[in-house]
Amino acid sequence: MPERLTVPEELAGLRVDAGLARLMGISRSQAATLIAEGNVSSAGKAVGKSLKLASGAVLDVVVPERRDPLEVVEEVVEGLKVLLDDEDFVVIDKPVGVAAHPSPGWVGPTVVGGLAGLGYRISTSGAPERAGIVHRLDVGTSGVMVVAKSERAYTALKRAFKDRTVDKVYHAVVQGLPDPLAGTIDAPIGRHPGHDWRFAVLEDGRDSVTHYEVLEAFGKASLVEVHLETGRTHQIRVHFSALRHPCAGDLTYGADPRLAATLGLTRQWLHARQLAFDNPRTGERVTVTSEYPQDLAYALEILGSGQA
Repeated sequence: MPERLTVPEELAGLRVDAGLARLMGISRSQAATLIAEGNVSSAGKAVGKSLKLASGAVLDVVVPERRDPLEVVEEVVEGLKVLLDDEDFVVIDKPVGVAAHPSPGWVGPTVVGGLAGLGYRISTSGAPERAGIVHRLDVGTSGVMVVAKSERAYTALKRAFKDRTVDKVYHAVVQGLPDPLAGTIDAPIGRHPGHDWRFAVLEDGRDSVTHYEVLEAFGKASLVEVHLETGRTHQIRVHFSALRHPCAGDLTYGADPRLAATLGLTRQWLHARQLAFDNPRTGERVTVTSEYPQDLAYALEILGSGQA
């Protein structure tokens, strides 16, 4: 049976490959492959990738059963880099369009599969498809991520994330200029009552705390540094959207599509910049930083040049 998706108003006007990528949480190239293979239709007719989406349109998507959805596929993942290799853990630079681990409905590359493709044998703690995964980054978010190689590291790092002793630093470009220039967003987050694939600030949501500081203001947007006290799904995106300063390019949470196009963004400008934690074996503090990928660096250049 095909999966039926209704196009929300905020995705109207996008090409179908870009809109489908956002709706399904996959990369644009993966969405284009589904379309090229004839697996995406509307009103009974296959669609082309350049079709512009209309609000309320219904897309029927057939995801081919190419393999067990929880099977770890060993492959070399383009853009996945090793930043630090320790006998107990490995710190990577996760590219956009890569999931942390296999899951039902996901047909793209994963961190677990990418590390296996590089010859890494990581911790077997937890479910086999999530081996070594002690925290996650969204498919559409790039940046630094740590994976456990030993059982000792898996246990210690899982506890460290739970006890909030890991320092998680993100950089984001948000629309406008937040006021005040530095502050804390303390607002509970839960699943959006009207959209299964979105989250929102809700009175009965889970405790969520975000600390931020503006690093540079460009007029239409600002570069901010974010320190997460909690780690809810889409936390940064939801909190800044609630402040009416959504991440640039984040059409799911209300970003301006015209600014996104000007900046060349096909995803939210959000990057896991730095991770700091105690080495599970030595106790020494480990700090690893990830540089901006090409698409985010380009968007910053455009903002800095005043062309936006």
